[in-house]
Amino acid sequence: MCVDLKKRFGEVLVEAGVITEAQLRAALEKQRSTGLMLGRILVQEGYITDIDVAQALAEQLELPFFPPGELRPHHRLTRHIGEETARRYKAVPVKEDDQGVLVAMVDPLNVFALDDLSFITGKKCRPAVTTEQALEKALAEVFEAGGVSAAAVPTEDSSSGGYTLGGAEGTPAVKLVDRMIRDAIDERASDIHIEPMQDRMRVRYRIDGVLHDVMSQSLEMHAPCVSRIKIMASMDISERRVPQDGRAEVRYKGRTIDLRISTLPTIFGEKVAIRLLDKSQALTELEELGFEADVLEIYKEMIRRPHGMLLVTGPTGSGKTTTLMATLRRLNRPEVNIITLEDPVEYDIPGVNQVQVNPRAGLTFANGLRSIVRQDPNIIMVGEIRDRETADIAVRSALTGHLVLSSLHTNDSAGTVTRLLDMGVEPALLASCLLGCLAQRLVRVLCPRCKEEYELGETSGERFGLPFPAGLLRLYRPVGCAHCNHTGYRGRTGIFELLPVTAEIRQLIIERASAEHIAGEARAQGMRSVAEAGVKKVLAGQTSIEELRRVAFEEGA
Repeated sequence: MCVDLKKRFGEVLVEAGVITEAQLRAALEKQRSTGLMLGRILVQEGYITDIDVAQALAEQLELPFFPPGELRPHHRLTRHIGEETARRYKAVPVKEDDQGVLVAMVDPLNVFALDDLSFITGKKCRPAVTTEQALEKALAEVFEAGGVSAAAVPTEDSSSGGYTLGGAEGTPAVKLVDRMIRDAIDERASDIHIEPMQDRMRVRYRIDGVLHDVMSQSLEMHAPCVSRIKIMASMDISERRVPQDGRAEVRYKGRTIDLRISTLPTIFGEKVAIRLLDKSQALTELEELGFEADVLEIYKEMIRRPHGMLLVTGPTGSGKTTTLMATLRRLNRPEVNIITLEDPVEYDIPGVNQVQVNPRAGLTFANGLRSIVRQDPNIIMVGEIRDRETADIAVRSALTGHLVLSSLHTNDSAGTVTRLLDMGVEPALLASCLLGCLAQRLVRVLCPRCKEEYELGETSGERFGLPFPAGLLRLYRPVGCAHCNHTGYRGRTGIFELLPVTAEIRQLIIERASAEHIAGEARAQGMRSVAEAGVKKVLAGQTSIEELRRVAFEEGA
């Protein structure tokens, strides 16, 4: 059967006019005496090129063909299988879909390689054909330009107390930790999760708000990796029974990345979560957050007030801090004294006095806020109102001539009012100082290079529960390409629900009206809900119905 396959391969080349019958006979004769592959012999004799061989093989086996210049590796999956495995099997993943993983291979008949790659990725791998030249270029793109091959030691920099990613020495654990950090930065991840399981160590990245499995390692690597991370963060490596928090700083590709590190004991070992904060990234302007034009104008009018309280609300990871920092950036002027109280201080704003909460030293939000009021501030930003004491001081500060900005964890803007009342804030005081409440979510933005247009019919089930206008709609859905790492999305934008406190809303607060009653009055005055704001993003082709439903409904909006 093997000989027949080789003859068929040669016949494909003859039929395509790439070689002659005589050249094929000569090559087959040499193949019988040397045992070399027919394609290799034809290339050595100068009859054909590697591209001719690969193209003919793809045609013979009816497989996709990726010539040099057209092979776009799937970066995350390629890093997941590792450079050594990719070179050993001469294979690189190019696409992930519902059917599994498409792998470009120099030898697509290597069933052992396909089985091994299926085991590593956890998905069924199917072959495509490429050349060695294209493969080498793809591997260089993934591993040499900021990937794994340059390997990876975070080296201490005595001048600044941080770590520079880029050495070539180190233990396997040091190299693996470096690889995680490098890949996470390249993938635009906000968080790294290192989790011990019963028989392995799982690594996940949060990219654009969604967790992705990116790596699975032997459980033996877990303890050394955790120890390395603890050393970087100046944590106690001998203590494994209680949670710990720490921070480290790394430099990579000319950027400074702040790492906020937390450990948590689980039944299989310590789980590590690492938040990545790019300190070299410019602070976002208000206009870049995703506000609708009319909502942004009302919000700008609120923050121009000399005193009062403005609250930003939403679940964890909804972009509240980014909105507050963009607001402070807009308000920051030499003649204004701005003081913040944060936990932690995520972004440095030149000209703003930023204070880090430190409960162990007695510096809580409440205690810090008392001290801030004595510092003659014009604007106060409290990272989060968590208790009645902090809420009372914030309200009284707003009543005594300060503009107070803060955040709460509630699902909608009207719920912010009732939450503060439940904390014990006096209704009359809250009604007098509250300027407005801004509820927000972050939705992933459809990749502009691969999003696909489709028609949404009047009776489609996708409309259920969403305030779409009547009639046939032309919307977009995710597809996936190399630009978006085959997720169909790249980046995030905000959707906002802004509740201005008007005279009618103020009266409802004094009467301790329910959140539903307050929200109903606000909508009657023109407020758009989170779902309605999200629908505008869907109609504009910025995001998908699935993403809006995930964020606005699964997160409890």
